[in-house]
Formats: sequence, C-alpha cells, structure tokens
Amino acid sequence: MFTRRSVVFGALGALAACSRPKAKGFSGYAFIANSDGGAIAAVDLEVFAVARHIPVDGAPTAVVAREKRARVYALTPGNGTIHEIRSGNLTFAHKLQVAHSALTMRLSPSHRNLYVLCREPRKLVALAFEPMRVDWELPLPADPMDLDVSPDGSLLAISYGAAHAITFVDLAQRQAFPLVRTSGEIGLVRFQKDSRQLIAANVSERMLSVYHVPTRRLIVNLPLAVRPDHLCFNADGGQLFVTGEGMDAVVVAYPYYTPQIGATVLAGHNPGAMAASASPGYLFVANPKSADVSILDIETRRVVAVTPVGTEPSYVTITPDDQYALVLNQASGDMAVIRIPNVTRAVNEQRRWRKGPLFMLIPVGSKPVSAAIVGI
Repeated sequence: MFTRRSVVFGALGALAACSRPKAKGFSGYAFIANSDGGAIAAVDLEVFAVARHIPVDGAPTAVVAREKRARVYALTPGNGTIHEIRSGNLTFAHKLQVAHSALTMRLSPSHRNLYVLCREPRKLVALAFEPMRVDWELPLPADPMDLDVSPDGSLLAISYGAAHAITFVDLAQRQAFPLVRTSGEIGLVRFQKDSRQLIAANVSERMLSVYHVPTRRLIVNLPLAVRPDHLCFNADGGQLFVTGEGMDAVVVAYPYYTPQIGATVLAGHNPGAMAASASPGYLFVANPKSADVSILDIETRRVVAVTPVGTEPSYVTITPDDQYALVLNQASGDMAVIRIPNVTRAVNEQRRWRKGPLFMLIPVGSKPVSAAIVGI
C-alpha cells in the first residue's frame, strides 16, 4: 500500500520532465468508482499514487463527497445501494439499500441530504445522515432518466425520457408539481446557478429546452447541431457546452437573459465528457474514439492542445485548485493527469502541442467511470 511518503517512479519520472518548475500535487484524494472492479480507488493526489482500493458490494457508477464530514458516498445501481466511506482513513463505514435498482444520485447544496433516483421501484429517495438513513420517499409516475437539485436547495427536477415529461419537486413540502409535458425525449436536466431556469436536453429532437422555474413554463427551444448527450457549464455558469452524436464539435450556448446558441467549435473525434477549469478558463473535452483530450481556450474558442490520454476516456474532472485535469479511461483502466499550468505555458509561448501536456498515467482499476475529489 502506498503512503504519502511513497516515491512514485516509472511514469512520473518519464512524464513529469515536461514540467518546469517541479510540479506540486494537490493535498487530497480522488475517489474513483471502478465499475467492473467492484471497488472505490482512493488516489493520493499529493504523490499521484493509489493509496487503497476499497471494495463495495456491486458495480459502482457514481461517487459524491461530503468533504466537511470526511465522508464519501458511492452508488451501486444494480442493487440500489449507497456505500459510505470514511475519507479520513480510507475505510468502508456503512451501506444502505434503498431500492432493487437505481439510476443516479445528487447531493443537496447544504450536504444535509442525498437524493437517489430509483428505477425499481420507481421512486425518489431522500437520505439523511449521522447515521445514514431514509428520510423520505416519493413515488414516481414513469421511468425516470435524470435528476438535478437547484443551487438554492429548494427544488429538484426529474426527467422522464420515454414519457416525454419532466417534473419539479418542492423539497420543503416533499411533493411534486404536476408533470410538464415536453415535445421529445428528455435526458439530462440541469439548473442554472441562479436556480431560476432549468435546461433540459431534448435528445430525440436535438435541442435544449429552457424552462422558467418559478412558473415551470417553457421559455425557448434551442436547436443544436449535435444530440445533447453531455452538458457542462463554465465556472460562472454563463456558458453551457454541449457534445454528442451528430458532429465532431462542441456547441456553446448562452443560457442567461435571452438564451441562445453562441458557436459550434470543432473539437476532436466524437467528443464526449467535459470539464471546465475556472482560472485559466479551459474546457477539457474527452474524445473516446481517438483516445485523447481536446483542450479549448474558453475565451478564444480555440483548441490549444490535444493530449493523448488512454483508451476510451469517459470522465473528466478538475482539482479544486485548478492545477490538474483528471481523465478516467474506461478501457485501459487508468487515470490521466494533465497539469493545467503546462497548458498555459504552451499558450503563452504560442506553441502548438502535437502530443499535449500529459503529466502522467496512474493505473486505478477496472473500468473507472466517476470520481469525487476531497481535500485534506
């Protein structure tokens, strides 16, 4: 088992040579859900090594963190179970089955509740903590697809793909408003930062549907050049990036005031998952078929680097200090680390990266699909 005093050889020595001065890691851990491995890998981001694999009962697909409480929660949807992990000593704490099968989960902004979207039976489950337990449940009228919690913590939105509907849930009253019918199949739903608008990804008609939250009425439909399979806001929420089937491009939308499409930018082959850094503002776009990540300067909308990362990159996240982009590669079972200051250096020196600023690769397990970062 690696510790914080371990020295990482091999890939670190070969790949870190591109960094000047010597790179400093992030003081914390990345907890990575290995779907085929049945475990959560805890990667020490200070020494860039796996500190421990924590087994869970099932195939985990999502991880969220309650950093102030030193707890991490993993969802195994196949058996509808939430697993609690102590992030301080990297040990399993508790598990709770909430359904026969589940889809996804969201942590409330206050970190007081964890909301689990369940498939069988169809219901929304709200968990409370200390100890972890079911606080309340809400039956659902159709097969759900996705959910999101408003940043102000007052509402929750649920999409029902094949049923062509979405609904809003009043979390204080623990009850749902009447269904809002849609013109097509809704996949992802995301609240804007001010909680006043909801963006719904209409995958069957390839458009974004923007709803006014207080009245639950449609504001506008924005046609897209791609199917909205992946959504990502920039740091201040003023821009929304969309990727999906239909075009090797990222669509840039401006969701505030009068929502509109701003641009369509070519960004690699079959672009998918994304993450945006705040300062500097870069968008990291995973290209699963070409095994690389395209890095866009958000201000100029120009690709400034293309970085080979590993086989089938499918998830990207940014460390809280904006120093590293972490890319999970499903097929090769590793995590690529991109040092963001190296990207900035290349831009400032007006260099074009043929094999962009990859810092290192860390084997993490079988089919890594999701991650949560906890600082210490």
